[in-house]
Amino acid sequence: MASKGEQHQQQVAEILVNSIYNAGVKVVFGIPGAKVDAVFDRLKDHAEIKLVVCRHEQNAAFMAAATGRITGIPGVCIATSGPGAGNLTTGLVTATTEGDPVVAIVGSVPRLMSTKHTHQSMPALAILSPAAKQATGVEVEDQAAEVVLSAFRAANTSPKGAAVVSLPMDIAASKSKIIAFPPQAFKAPLYGPAPSHAIAEVASMISSAKLPVLFLGQRASSAIVVSAVRAFLQKHPIAIVETFQAAGAVPEDQAAQVFFGRVGLFRNQTGDRLLQKADLVLTLGYDPSEYDASAWNPEGKIKLVHVDYTACDYGAYYNPVTELLGSVRENILALSDAVTHVANPASNEFCRGLSRELVAWREELKTQQTPSSARVQPLHFISALQSRVGPDTTVCVDVGTVYIYMMRYFLSYQPRSLLCSNGQQTLGVGLPWAIAASLSQEPPCSKKVVSLSGDGGFMFSVQELSTAVQQGCNITHFIWNDGGFNMVEFQEEMKYGRSSGIELGGVDFAKLAEAFGAKGFAMRAGGELEEVMEQALAHEGVSLVDVRIDYSRVKELAGNLIKDSVG
Repeated sequence: MASKGEQHQQQVAEILVNSIYNAGVKVVFGIPGAKVDAVFDRLKDHAEIKLVVCRHEQNAAFMAAATGRITGIPGVCIATSGPGAGNLTTGLVTATTEGDPVVAIVGSVPRLMSTKHTHQSMPALAILSPAAKQATGVEVEDQAAEVVLSAFRAANTSPKGAAVVSLPMDIAASKSKIIAFPPQAFKAPLYGPAPSHAIAEVASMISSAKLPVLFLGQRASSAIVVSAVRAFLQKHPIAIVETFQAAGAVPEDQAAQVFFGRVGLFRNQTGDRLLQKADLVLTLGYDPSEYDASAWNPEGKIKLVHVDYTACDYGAYYNPVTELLGSVRENILALSDAVTHVANPASNEFCRGLSRELVAWREELKTQQTPSSARVQPLHFISALQSRVGPDTTVCVDVGTVYIYMMRYFLSYQPRSLLCSNGQQTLGVGLPWAIAASLSQEPPCSKKVVSLSGDGGFMFSVQELSTAVQQGCNITHFIWNDGGFNMVEFQEEMKYGRSSGIELGGVDFAKLAEAFGAKGFAMRAGGELEEVMEQALAHEGVSLVDVRIDYSRVKELAGNLIKDSVG
C-alpha cells in the first residue's frame, strides 16, 4: 500500500502536461522520441490538448510561434534529445526575434548518463540558450512544475519570445509532490504607463508638432495594443506608418485619412517620405530588426520618442529625446487623454499629396492585368487575391520576393491577419504558420487560410503538406515559382551585375501536392489567373497552386531610393 505522501505524488510527465493545459494551451506540436516519450504518452490521455505530429522539428517550432502570435498564449513544441532539440534552433530564434511566445520542451539523456559520451547526448541548453529568452534544465523532480511555470511566464512577458525546458528522460518518468500550478499563475504580470510627468512631456511635444507621426512596430501589432491605437485615432487623427509586422493596425474607415503605408527593406516608400518630413516620430513597439534605423533615419536627425516595454537600443541612428517605458497600450491611452491637439494630416498639403498618390496607386492596382499568354504579374496576382478574400482571412507570407510584394501592396485592416517573418526573414514559415492559423480557429479549420511562398522557401517545409492534410486544415497555398531564389538573385545583380547560386527548378508542385493528398492546381499564364484562383480558394481542404510568376520588373522594388540632403 502506498504511503500518504506517495498518494499525492504525480509523474513529472503528467505534471508537465497539466501545466501546459493550465497555461491555456489547446494544441501542441512536436515529433516523438525515446527521451521524451513519457510526455507523449501523457498527452495521449489528455482530451483537451490536441497533439499535432509534425514532419520536422523546425516546423513544429514555426507552428508554435504562429500559435503564440495569433492567440497570445505561448505555443508549445516538443522534441527529443540530440538532433531533435537542435532542429528547433531556427524556429526558436525566429520567435524570440519577432516577439512570438513559445515554450519548447526538449528531452535529454538520463542524469546518470549526462557526463558520458552516449546516444543522442548533446548540450541542448548551451545550443538553444542564445535562441531563447530563457533556457532551463530540470535537475530534480520537485523542480519540474516551477521550471515549466517559469518558462511560460518568461515567454509571455514582453518583449515576448521563446523559453526552453530540458527534461531528462529519468525525471520525466519519476514522480514529484509539487504538482502543476493553477491557471492564474501562468498569466504574465501586467505593465503600467510611464511616469505622469513623462506622459505630459511627450503629450506637449505632440500638441506642438506640425507633422507628428506614429511609427508602429511589431510590439504594437497585438489586438490589445491596436485597440488603444484606434482609440487614440478616434480622438486625435494622426499620421501613421507601419512596419511589415504591424500590418492591420489601422481600420479601413480611417486608412484614407491617416495611413501612409508600410516601410521596410528599401527606403523608397510613401511612408519613408513621410518619416523624412516629420518633425516628431513616436515609435510604438518598434524593434530595430524589422527595419534598421540607419536605413530610415540615415542622418540620425529625426526627433524620436521611444514607446516600448524596454529601453531602446540607443545609437547614432536611433537616439530618442525621451522614452516612455511600460505597457505600450497604457502609454498610448495615457497620451490620448493628455494630448490637447494633433496636427491632422488631412490639413497638411504634403500629406494630402501623399494621400492622393496612395489613392491613385490603389486604384491602379485594381486594374493590373497580365497578357493572357504571359507569366503572372505579381501586382495582378495581389489585386486578384485582395478581391477574393474576406477582411478576416488570415494570410501567411513566407520570405522571398513574394514577401516584399505582399507586405507592400496587400491591404490588411485587422491585427495579425497578415503574417510575415520580418526580423529574421526566415525561409519556410508560410505553410507551417498557415497550419497553426487553421488549427487556432474556433472551431478548428473552419475558415479558409491563405499562405504564399516562393518555390525556394516552400521546399524548406514542403513535408508539412502531409501534416496539413492529416489534420484536416482548410488552406490554399500559392507558390510564386520562378525556378530560383529570386530575392537573392535580383539583389546580387544590382550589386555585381550578375547572380550566382540561385538556380532551382525541376519540381511540378501541382503533382507533388496530389502525392500528399492535397488538391494541386497550375497557373501557367495570366489568362488562367482568376479562374484557377477561384477554384483553389473554393476547395475545402488543402489546395496548392503552382504560379508561374513574372519577376521581370522586380528591381523596381529597390529603385528610386530616398536621399537625404547633406549639410
